[in-house]
Amino acid sequence: MKLALAQLNPIIGDLDGNGEKIFEVCKNIQNKNVDLVITPELSLIGYPPKDLLFNPRLFKKEKDVLNKLSKRLSDLSQNLSILIGIAEPTSDIQIPKLYNSVALLEKGTWRIVARKQLLPTYDVFDEKRYFRSAEESSILNLYYEEKICRIGITICEDIWVDQCLQGEKILGKDPIKSLENKKLDLLINLSASPFIQSKNLLRQQIAAKAAIRLSCPVIYVNQVGGNDELIFDGSSFTLDNKGKLQQELPAFKESVILCETTSLNEPKSIPSPYPTSQEVLFRALVLGVKDYAKKCNFNSAIIGLSGGIDSALVATIAVAALGTSKVHAILMPSPWSSLGSVKDATTLANRLGIDHQKIPISDLMNSFNDVLSTTTLGTPTGTTAENLQSRIRGTILMALANQKNHLLLSTGNKSELAVGYCTLYGDMNGGLSVIGDLYKTCVFELCDWIDSESSSSCRNDFFLPEKGEIISSEIRNKPPSAELRPEQLDSDSLPDYSILDPILKGFIEDHLPTEDLIEKGFDKKIVNKVANLLKSAEFKRYQAPPLLKISNQAFGSGWKKPIASR
Repeated sequence: MKLALAQLNPIIGDLDGNGEKIFEVCKNIQNKNVDLVITPELSLIGYPPKDLLFNPRLFKKEKDVLNKLSKRLSDLSQNLSILIGIAEPTSDIQIPKLYNSVALLEKGTWRIVARKQLLPTYDVFDEKRYFRSAEESSILNLYYEEKICRIGITICEDIWVDQCLQGEKILGKDPIKSLENKKLDLLINLSASPFIQSKNLLRQQIAAKAAIRLSCPVIYVNQVGGNDELIFDGSSFTLDNKGKLQQELPAFKESVILCETTSLNEPKSIPSPYPTSQEVLFRALVLGVKDYAKKCNFNSAIIGLSGGIDSALVATIAVAALGTSKVHAILMPSPWSSLGSVKDATTLANRLGIDHQKIPISDLMNSFNDVLSTTTLGTPTGTTAENLQSRIRGTILMALANQKNHLLLSTGNKSELAVGYCTLYGDMNGGLSVIGDLYKTCVFELCDWIDSESSSSCRNDFFLPEKGEIISSEIRNKPPSAELRPEQLDSDSLPDYSILDPILKGFIEDHLPTEDLIEKGFDKKIVNKVANLLKSAEFKRYQAPPLLKISNQAFGSGWKKPIASR
């Protein structure tokens, strides 16, 4: 039996467009003698559809698209079948009113052949809000050359059942266990598994355990593309019955590969497509920006370029995602901006080949001072004066973004967002926070990689200079500073980032109490200070733009801390 693995990039809610994308895959392989096409989880509606699933008209549309697609596929080939992920309405009025299901389209008709059993409700996932769990695992019997091919079908979380590898498991049945004595010829998993650094290896290890338990090959097909804060890397693969990797689709690209069931157990040597973690991270962020802009109907982006490392990195990612002609940089020096920073920002813009403009804000600062000096506030000083500079810049950027329909890219990092070292309605303005899930130390590491020879192959795939530094040693080696007052440095207010970031990671991603971090050797005074800053900045994060998630715990839909608490 010949199979096609279709790693697709859907637009959430675009049933017609996603259906057409699936049909085009089938049309392109109609002369390849393919028997079964496999698409990702919820491939017809896109993942995650969230509260779009509360719209009852959606399911009439879904049914219409499935009927039309079945007919078109039948006209294309009577021998081609396809697995499509759909949201299936239940037949009763109890809630939740849906199943997360898989439909088989063949010979002009379609039918449900699998339903998801384990529903993730943690971090960014909230599937129990919409779906109910299936009671049993699914086996699809396909006839091929007068034989029956027994195929187990699971959906994403249904194979995440190895507590030793995962450290935990969703409460409920083990979908793999109920398939152990069924003598399967193949296990298929349709997934929409978001990107997290190093997660692809864990996916393969989880699937390998299933292959060994069932003594059959495993095919894993994952969604690709950016949907809001989530980035889906694809990285679909096939394993033999011993859990060895046979084929792997490229990460971060929409693609299709063919394979035959008879060759799934043949030994093969599979090279790693992206050997460095920095390259994987860079490609993920590029895809996140590219798809966010495209799917939200933005053709261009605007960035406040300060001469610092954060805005330099965001500008580089934006150029890689959108192209040089689609990225616009605004330099907004104040009286406290160093000549070096203005020069570094200008040089970077020229090196990237992007349009840039300088708009000094000194006169605007004076105007605000004049107006406010007549109030009970008096002339702004201290933090108030510093924040006014940031808000002036944010207002300028938003005005230009509105006027030109640019996507304003926020340039703050995770360390700043964690401790509130950012200004509401100022540098937090924007439609997308590109590096809001990267600690400051990670920003430096990624920029070091960009400026190294190791990034050369990646540069060729995008719109970046092929040789020489991009970020520059001047920017990379500059002490971090907001430059909101004379000779200001981040270290005036915060611990060194090499100390701050491990403490933040302990609080945010490892959920450690202050006592545990102190026992690990961190200074008690610093730990308590960071804990207080993290708590007091919660109200700011509630008003921050969506950010691209690349870690186990990001400040987004998976971070649900109360603002008012002790």
